[in-house]
Amino acid sequence: MSLASVLPLEAASPAYICPFDQACSYLEAAAKELRLDRGIIEILSHPRKVVTVSVPVKLDSGEIQVVAGHRVQHSDVLGPYKGGIRYHPAVTLREVSALAMLMTWKCALLGIPYGGAKGGIAIDPKRYSVGELERISRRYISELIKDIGPSVDIPAPDMGTSAREMAWMMDTYSVNVGHAVPGVVTGKPLSVGGSRGREMATGRGAMIIVREALADQGKSLAGVRVAIQGFGNVGSAAAELLYEAGAKIIAVSNSAGGVFSQDGLDIPKLKAYAAENRKSIVGYPQAVAISNADLLTLPCDVLIPAALENQITEENANQVQAQIVAEAANGPVTLEASLSLEARGVTVLPDILANAGGVVVSYLEWVQGLSYLFWDEERVNREMEHLMVQAYHQVIQQSKKRQVSLRLAAYTLGVGRVAQALTDRGLYP
Repeated sequence: MSLASVLPLEAASPAYICPFDQACSYLEAAAKELRLDRGIIEILSHPRKVVTVSVPVKLDSGEIQVVAGHRVQHSDVLGPYKGGIRYHPAVTLREVSALAMLMTWKCALLGIPYGGAKGGIAIDPKRYSVGELERISRRYISELIKDIGPSVDIPAPDMGTSAREMAWMMDTYSVNVGHAVPGVVTGKPLSVGGSRGREMATGRGAMIIVREALADQGKSLAGVRVAIQGFGNVGSAAAELLYEAGAKIIAVSNSAGGVFSQDGLDIPKLKAYAAENRKSIVGYPQAVAISNADLLTLPCDVLIPAALENQITEENANQVQAQIVAEAANGPVTLEASLSLEARGVTVLPDILANAGGVVVSYLEWVQGLSYLFWDEERVNREMEHLMVQAYHQVIQQSKKRQVSLRLAAYTLGVGRVAQALTDRGLYP
């Protein structure tokens, strides 16, 4: 019995690749390589808990709307559950379940004492006022109040949410228990126990992994041509840090479209333009327009998909011209596309490694919150870089040892560590 059998099917176009099916295929591949016992695979194939709650909200118009909120807790073998909460129209229970499973392997790979979880509500946050979003966030977290906590499950921001939503959720939880609990969520504002360096963490982690991969090829970031799909929190942070390191960012894009410059974009000016235009980069005067699809096939050294899943598929993988693809988003390259790229000699840096900077700094924020002792940004960045570089080299060593791709190497490390801990803990009762 696989996890796919306990989750409802969802209608999709023929070209759609279910993130959950893909996550299960990664587990199966790692389990086969590790020769895991079938019983262990059976346990790891199922989430520990799946929660769906009704979230009623009074809109500004006075109308009552009810939306569904999900929280999937995949595994707590290594520690409390950890994972983001996303607000996006495409959120489904199967997607959230896939992301929860991937978070389990990601935390294990980075050596963080967490298990994987994920939450989400299928709404477009742009269609709601700030007051409506606050009411949705507070009611959603209050419905999950018995299923979260600093030693149980620690949510964080994800697509469509930010430090603002985390502050509302932390306050809601704290009011219900009667005292401030800064460790209940991460990604909070500094004023309520957030960590310095958290906002740039995922983009910084992606930059570090790209830097290490280039170093293995005898190159530095200076002069490297980079294209980035996605100019939200992750993509813009990666662009800024790579730009500061001397890389040439030739193209970036977001949901509305992208911009391209053969000579490289001035990232500080582009960020200022986006800030003045409701986060849109369309129409930026010092570049030419480019579509999201065309950005993926530009001639460049490094391609960073930092938006949605299933962006590089069998249909366009043979058109990708980058030598390094760093998955700053979750699942932007399908398994078939990844195999195609690797067969052509393209280095694919898997998501559970390349975008792990966010969960690393979330972990550091949690540690600071529990101890009520907060660090400066230099220390946070130093601690995060140590864990990211350590994980990268472990993946490289595993890849060489087993003669497998970097993706399979990363999954064998993550899955193997959880499987070993599960074996050591035993089965209750």
